Amino acid sequence: MDAFTTLHALAAPLDRRNVDTDAILPKQFMKSIRRSGFGPNLFDAWRYLDPGEPGQDPARRQPNPAFVLNQPRYQGARILLARENFGCGSSREHAVWALKDFGLRAVIAPGFADIFHGNCLKNGLLPVTLDAATVEALFQAAGAGTRLRIDLAAQTVTPDGGAPIPFAIDAGAKHRLLHGLDEIELTLRRAPGIRAHEARRRQDEPWLFPQ
Repeated sequence: MDAFTTLHALAAPLDRRNVDTDAILPKQFMKSIRRSGFGPNLFDAWRYLDPGEPGQDPARRQPNPAFVLNQPRYQGARILLARENFGCGSSREHAVWALKDFGLRAVIAPGFADIFHGNCLKNGLLPVTLDAATVEALFQAAGAGTRLRIDLAAQTVTPDGGAPIPFAIDAGAKHRLLHGLDEIELTLRRAPGIRAHEARRRQDEPWLFPQ
């Protein structure tokens, strides 16, 4: 998993409430367990004017010029501003994979669906929860094309020219993100201890290990 330390990037405002995972990545595109290749279909029903099907060439489709991520001033955005209950609906990780594959590294919102929030942390996408009034102020600034600096170690979001805004995050999740450790990598760090435990168990309880 890619480590997350600091990010200074353009923020794109997605002004929609209760965005569910099927809107983030429609179900017809969730046909692979690879973690890449989903970016072209992120927010598919909103980004394009024509209906999307797996295998289509995005270059041949009709982009929706009104959708925020298609607007020239938000090209290259790596931070998404969202409204409350972002990521509700299905528990599948594909929605997070699509956000990351598109190039986003953080989502800022007043609240997230619990499972989606956990999936973000497990896949290197930082979910930042701020109060609704603060998020509204960031939305207002984003209309002019604001950039934000997110410092995970300091747990702050700082608009260009503004004051740092603190945010909370679980200490264990913070450690994993800072060091780029998913749950498998975290377990593998304990491999010597696991092997030593298995060796002791084999010696103490040999009947559990038939030859």
